[in-house]
Amino acid sequence: MKWTDTLDIAIELCESHPDVDPQYVRYTDMHAWVLAIEGFDDDPEGSNERILEAIQMAWIDESD
Repeated sequence: MKWTDTLDIAIELCESHPDVDPQYVRYTDMHAWVLAIEGFDDDPEGSNERILEAIQMAWIDESD
């Protein structure tokens, strides 16, 4: 899984953090949680605010 797999990442975050409202997650926390996903294999420095925002938006859509 790579940073560009925003929907797959969002699904994993939704499943691993079911009690978290993604609207209020800090990007620093989300970054750490993405790195902890089993199967995530990308450069930890390869993300940016735009990528994290896309993940957050997909996560919000998945949790509705």
